[in-house]
Amino acid sequence: MYHLKKNNPLGRTASHRKALLRNLAIELIKHKRIKTTVAKAKELRRFIEPILHRAKEDTMHNRRYAFKHLQNKEAVKILFSDIAPKIMERNGGYTRVLKLGIWRRGDNAELAMIELVDFNEALLEAAKEQKKTAETPSKKRRRRRGKKKKVTEAGEKEPEAKRTKEAEGKSEEAPGDSEDKAGEEDAQNT
Repeated sequence: MYHLKKNNPLGRTASHRKALLRNLAIELIKHKRIKTTVAKAKELRRFIEPILHRAKEDTMHNRRYAFKHLQNKEAVKILFSDIAPKIMERNGGYTRVLKLGIWRRGDNAELAMIELVDFNEALLEAAKEQKKTAETPSKKRRRRRGKKKKVTEAGEKEPEAKRTKEAEGKSEEAPGDSEDKAGEEDAQNT
C-alpha cells in the first residue's frame, strides 16, 4: 500500500532524487524557465517554493538554508540578487507549471514547462495592458427588457402597440365599442 507517502519517488533512490531536484532547481534559477516532464515539474515546484520564500529576506541564515539545498554558490547569488527583489510582493506561488500537450518520443512521458512567474515578460505585459483598460472607466451599457406580451383568449400573442391603445381607450370608451373593435381586429388577423 502507498498510504502516507508524501513525495513522488520518480523511480529513483533517495540520493538520486535529491540530486535530480537540486540540478533542476539550479537550472530553473539560472534560466528562469525549463522544460521537463510533468511529474518532475510538480516535484520541483514543491522543492523550490520554500527556498524562494526564504530568499525574500536576505539574511545569513536564509543564504545558508538555500546553499544547503542547492549546493551551488552561483545559483544562491542569482537567487538573492536577481530573483528575490522581483518576488518581494508575492505571497506564494512563485512558479507556474504549464503542460505543453506534447509527449516525449522515447517513453511517451508528458512534457511541461516550469517557469518563475515574475519573469514571463509576455504575461506581465498582458497583465499591465489589462490593468490599464480596467482603470479607465468604461461607459456602462444599459439594457432594457421588453415587457411580456399578453396572451389573448384565442392563445395568440397580442402586439405591444395594440395593448397600450386598448388600455388607454378602455377608460374613455363605452362598453359596446370594445366588442366592435375586437371583431375588427379578428377580421384583420385572419
